[in-house]
Amino acid sequence: MTSGHVREKSGNQALNIVLFGPPGAGKGTQAKRLVEIEKLTHISTGDILRQEIALDTHFGKTAAHYMNNGLLVPDTLIAEMVKKNFMS
Repeated sequence: MTSGHVREKSGNQALNIVLFGPPGAGKGTQAKRLVEIEKLTHISTGDILRQEIALDTHFGKTAAHYMNNGLLVPDTLIAEMVKKNFMS
């Protein structure tokens, strides 16, 4: 299962919408619609993983190790990648 995340900040409040589902279920399509209509930011953990692997970063190498061995990438590693890409 993969997930996407859409976020909006308004004043001191943040709206977080998380879309869960198997590959091909339409998470990305729905996220794009939310981004266009509501002017939100789309965060795709799958896109971040692919980018980190393509760039051959430490995060990418670590994630690839898990994936190549048929394991899920730990939440802590995903969270660090999201932080690196969106919180800096």
